[in-house]
Amino acid sequence: MGPPKVPSTPGLALDYGRTDRADPYPPRRTRPMSITLLRPRRRALLILVYGASLALVVVTALALDIVVGQHVSSTAVESTVAADRSLVRSFAGRTLTATDLAPGGSGAARSSIVGADLAALVGHGSGILQLKIHSVSGSILFSDRAVLEGTTDAANVSLQQAIASGQSVANLETADESDSATVGAPEGSKLIEEYLPIVDGAGRVQAVFEIYRDAGPVLAAADASQRDVLIVTSVAAIVLTILLHLIFRAAQTRLSRQTDELVEAQRRDALTGMLNHGTAVGLLAAQIEDARAGGQVVGVALVDIDNFRLLNDTHGHVAGDTALRKVAAALRTELSELSILGRYGPDELIVVAPPGCSHDLEPAVERLRNRLADLSLQFGASERLPLTVSAGICFSPVDGGAATELLSVATVALGEAKASGGDAIRVARAELNDMRVAERSSFDVLVGLVIAVDTKDRYTKRHSEDVARYATFLAERTGADPELLRTLGIAGLLHDIGKIGIPDVILRKPAALTAGEYEIVKQHVALGDSIVRDLPNLDDVRAGIRHHHERWDGTGYLHGLSGEAIPLIARLLAVADAFSAMTTSRPYRKALPIGESLRRLEDAAGSQLDPALVRAFVTGIETAADAPLPGDDRGIGVSVARLWTPRDRVA
Repeated sequence: MGPPKVPSTPGLALDYGRTDRADPYPPRRTRPMSITLLRPRRRALLILVYGASLALVVVTALALDIVVGQHVSSTAVESTVAADRSLVRSFAGRTLTATDLAPGGSGAARSSIVGADLAALVGHGSGILQLKIHSVSGSILFSDRAVLEGTTDAANVSLQQAIASGQSVANLETADESDSATVGAPEGSKLIEEYLPIVDGAGRVQAVFEIYRDAGPVLAAADASQRDVLIVTSVAAIVLTILLHLIFRAAQTRLSRQTDELVEAQRRDALTGMLNHGTAVGLLAAQIEDARAGGQVVGVALVDIDNFRLLNDTHGHVAGDTALRKVAAALRTELSELSILGRYGPDELIVVAPPGCSHDLEPAVERLRNRLADLSLQFGASERLPLTVSAGICFSPVDGGAATELLSVATVALGEAKASGGDAIRVARAELNDMRVAERSSFDVLVGLVIAVDTKDRYTKRHSEDVARYATFLAERTGADPELLRTLGIAGLLHDIGKIGIPDVILRKPAALTAGEYEIVKQHVALGDSIVRDLPNLDDVRAGIRHHHERWDGTGYLHGLSGEAIPLIARLLAVADAFSAMTTSRPYRKALPIGESLRRLEDAAGSQLDPALVRAFVTGIETAADAPLPGDDRGIGVSVARLWTPRDRVA
């Protein structure tokens, strides 16, 4: 049943837009505006940091180019000196003798030969402009230019340093006018002046080679290397600049997103990600106000997870959190995209259905119940646990014109859904108040007992209804008379009436019972017998209530009866009770398949159950066209079925 019909005003419409399924309405603008005011400041700071980083990159690239250029030039000169040192050693070993290096030891003929060999090394693409061989006294012994032989260059500091230290000395100079005249180098060109000592085996300097070399090719190679370094560095700087831009832009985007998430987190429940209580109620108030002008309907549903506290107490808060998330996800799937979903309490969800989808609110919650029927929970070694919800639904303006009124009405409806045993939906209808009171006043004592079972425990209610159907079906298969069939229907409904005296913490416990708890549960048959014993014409019903847990082999309770000493009505109820218990979901496990349940009935025949009745029941379920099955309402009288029909509308 949908929401109440309220006339709409022509020409008025609300445009809710295409929005997120869980939150179709934007947050208030006050807080995001304050955040926006802070963003220019953050953007300016990021630009400053970005500019400083970029400047640092440029300065580093230039410094690197200079340093690398100097090192390349120095390395190139050192490599040239090393090559010339090898040349000198080779020349000295091949051409010179000890006599040649002694003062006055060589004649003109020898000088001519050595000078010619030196001249052969000059030019010809070697880069050498001039060669001289100095004695340790500083005089020139040999030269590619004979005119220089016999002269002395005592003031040459580099020559004296090479003679004194025995180490090579190299200088990078710029050619002046005198150099242009002596070595033929263009004025202003770069020269490498080398002094390479010839040392004997004892480490004494015997002579010094002086080499003038054109530094142009060497420095050109160094400049090329420096240029390559500059290109590589520039490319790296450009790449780094692009990366910095991307990084800072990503940082800006991330900071903006985190700011938005921080603002949004204040509106969300941390566990489920849904809107929190305050935000959902605020949006409900806004929806009511917007719909009031157009006379439109806004729906509200409070959805509560059944047995949530027991689930937490038995399996821990992780189990409760898991159940809450599963229900939230399933509900979000079933709701219209326009609906607002939030967390209302520890185990409660709130749904606000705007005018565009208020008609689908109750069907959506019903779809949720059907979806949850296929879900289950399991923790450690526990059985598969069912997951069910109760819901209270109301609508504005019929049930209230303010958010607080609607929430109060929905809370009352939810309370009645939970009081009926859970896994139920109640929709508020103020106009049905008087009729409901009149109906209640007409209930007799028997109906009151049935309602007591329904209110106490949802499982007991469904289980009792199934037992009545199965027992009546089994009795028909055995040829029972109509009076027994009528009695069985009542006995099936009331066979567990004693469970109204079992504490909820035991009756709805989502785990296996302890031995002490089981002893308490066993007393429900005696308590049930006591409850109905003063009602007239119910002796057979009392026998079924008191003895339906006796076993065929005599090991049952309360009296240990065996075989046919157990009243027939109790044996019929025992078979129906066992089959219903296996095919109905309990708080601590999921229902078993029908085939598996029938197999287990056959296994219990002759020990727990009357074997003849088990054979008749199994055969009937497997072959009869009208066999009652789990979830089927056939097989019980109309009056009994109506007793179990819950009030689907409450004030």
